[in-house]
Amino acid sequence: MAGVRAVGVLTRFTSRKYAVLTGCSFRNFSVAPAMLARTHVNYELKGDVAVVRINDPNSKVNTLSIQMQKEMTEVMEEVWANDAVKSAVLISSKPGCFIAGADINMIQACSSAEEVTKLSQEGQKMFEQVENSSKPIVAAINGSCLGGGLEFAAACQYRIATKSKKTVLGTPEVLLGLLPGAGGTQRLPKMVGLPNAFDMMLTGRNIRADKAKKMGLVDQLIDPLGPGLKNPEERTMEYLEEIAIDYARGIANKKISVHKKKGTMQKIQDYIMSFELVRNQIYKTVHGKVMKQSKGLYPAPLKIIECVKTGVEKGPAAGYLAESQNFGQLARTSESAALIGLYHGQVACKKNRFGTPQREVKTLAILGAGLMGAGIAQVMVDKGVHTILKDTTEAGLARGEQQVYKGFNDKTKKKSITSFERDSILSNLTGQLDYKGFEKADMVIEAVFEDINVKHAVLKEVEAVTSPHCIFASNTSALPIKDIAAASKRPDKVIGMHYFSPVDKMQLLEIITTDKTSKDTTASAVAVGLKQGKIIIVVGDGPGFYTTRCLAPTLAEAVRLLQEGVDPKKLDELTTSFGFPVGLATLADEVGIDVAAHVAEDLGKAFGSRFGGGNVDVLKTMVDLGFKGRKSGKGYFIYQPGTKVRDVNPDIGDIIEKYKLIPHPTVSSDSDVQYRLVSRFVNEAVLCLQEGILNSPLEGDIGAVFGLGFPPYLGGPFRFVDSFGANKLVEKMRQYEAVYGNHFSPCQLLLDHAKDSSKRFHK
Repeated sequence: MAGVRAVGVLTRFTSRKYAVLTGCSFRNFSVAPAMLARTHVNYELKGDVAVVRINDPNSKVNTLSIQMQKEMTEVMEEVWANDAVKSAVLISSKPGCFIAGADINMIQACSSAEEVTKLSQEGQKMFEQVENSSKPIVAAINGSCLGGGLEFAAACQYRIATKSKKTVLGTPEVLLGLLPGAGGTQRLPKMVGLPNAFDMMLTGRNIRADKAKKMGLVDQLIDPLGPGLKNPEERTMEYLEEIAIDYARGIANKKISVHKKKGTMQKIQDYIMSFELVRNQIYKTVHGKVMKQSKGLYPAPLKIIECVKTGVEKGPAAGYLAESQNFGQLARTSESAALIGLYHGQVACKKNRFGTPQREVKTLAILGAGLMGAGIAQVMVDKGVHTILKDTTEAGLARGEQQVYKGFNDKTKKKSITSFERDSILSNLTGQLDYKGFEKADMVIEAVFEDINVKHAVLKEVEAVTSPHCIFASNTSALPIKDIAAASKRPDKVIGMHYFSPVDKMQLLEIITTDKTSKDTTASAVAVGLKQGKIIIVVGDGPGFYTTRCLAPTLAEAVRLLQEGVDPKKLDELTTSFGFPVGLATLADEVGIDVAAHVAEDLGKAFGSRFGGGNVDVLKTMVDLGFKGRKSGKGYFIYQPGTKVRDVNPDIGDIIEKYKLIPHPTVSSDSDVQYRLVSRFVNEAVLCLQEGILNSPLEGDIGAVFGLGFPPYLGGPFRFVDSFGANKLVEKMRQYEAVYGNHFSPCQLLLDHAKDSSKRFHK
């Protein structure tokens, strides 16, 4: 599941809340007739410096939309034509955002690769004019400076950034299946060197301002200001503008140089990079890493390498042409459509469609200080919420508290927070063995053992000591919430909140409602999840809900494949080569063989023979022998501290031999193995939509990708059906059904889509 986290980088620039700077006073500002119509870009003269301000009035962030580019071109032409202007400052009116990138909708509105290529070339042309400006332009950066925003800043003659935590620079286009299309692939290697440029563009990771300065991405840093007569953000923006104006004037007067003197190490690096042999080795190494990590399933990283190489080896003209053409081609790929679909899905799942809850959760209590309970506490305490962590034993509580401490101490070691901030955050956590203080709790989340009797016991205990408004949430992964709520005096206050392990890394939160759960209870649960930074899907109640229900038949099929002689390593290779970030044998070890056996039995009883596949006794025997997966050191693989190399557990050979099945040659090729696993996953997802467990295909895709690691380049099970073809999938399932029976019977909704090719889950 860990591999899914990379996709979650997208949320770093889609979920921020940005305040709009108001109350600015404009001195010496003469309004030209053309400017009256401008809504996105304006400027004022401060002496001989033009201060160009960006502010999209219709969005919390600035994006390089067609309107923004049009107005920016007009403004820059006026600035260049005005003899009184000697230099310019480019700054945002939004404190939390410089420019967050290009407008995705603008790209999606194009009907051909040629149209997108033209967009790219127009952006390149605009930034080339900025780069060649006779009047120095200083980019004053506070907040997110991403994608096209960074390409714009890179074209300026000088860059100043605040050391605010909100200030991040990056090129996240690869996460949308695209590449930097406005000169980024050509300018960044020159600015920061080939290795750093590749790292930025191929990972899409955000870079903090201090690191950007060391890399050469930023020329100067300033400290953000604290509160004064105005709020800190407003004061910081005014200070940034003043400093930027001084630098712009200094550069124009030749008092400040835009050309940095190269140090000895930089000169040595430049000399080494002058050898074609060295550069070719870098291209080869980077290409190899991309292929290893992406299995060649994502075209964007390979196109980025191609663009950079073309520019470095054949010159700027060839490089810019390759960039624009490849940008156009990538924008029309199914992979980009899938990743952009996930981006839009995340944006939708970061909103509370149930409204504002009547009460804010100010005190949260968690029952059980195990991995899940401590993980939930970890994502709550740093949000300023008083969190009670209760366990039944001193040892269990100490382990949980240590887990929370370690999570924040690791951040201190990485210097993302100070030791004072760490201790301040941890002061929100209270560890205890009793119910003291629970009367003040607004919500209690139980993360106790997956047993209905244990759940009922703690529910009754909690209701006896909490106030009537307190919400009871269960972190169960499979037990129906209505069954848990059966023991409650307040079933309208009972809800499911299914977190994924490790809680601090996995982005998804699956919230489960019953027919008795009130809308306000749901709104509160979603509000808590959003505060924790989660991507949220809200699903209907039933055994396994949505995610566990999709995973269970897939794992059942994996067990059958092992019984048919597919080696655990081979099973992992086949699933990762299809695009799953983690192999299924490894996933079973991560989930826990004991948990997998428990869920398989429970869901087998609930859904009957349709959920069959491999023999559950294989899992039970492994558990009896202590092979519970990673947590016990042995599962399908052997886990040893300090090494990533994992050998297949030789002791499972006898178990597999005992339950050995003869494979059917007509459905046992590598491709068949992959589609047997994927078709069971997808069919169950579609059935969940058919039965009303899912609210929409979009939430189904988000849940599958961010909770279970469904291949992101496919966009989720529903987008996969649209692109692969429901008729082709049903055809394969009928082939497997002939051998294995109802395990592969397509659900009615999938059959409906197979019969009518005009039916699509995503329009």
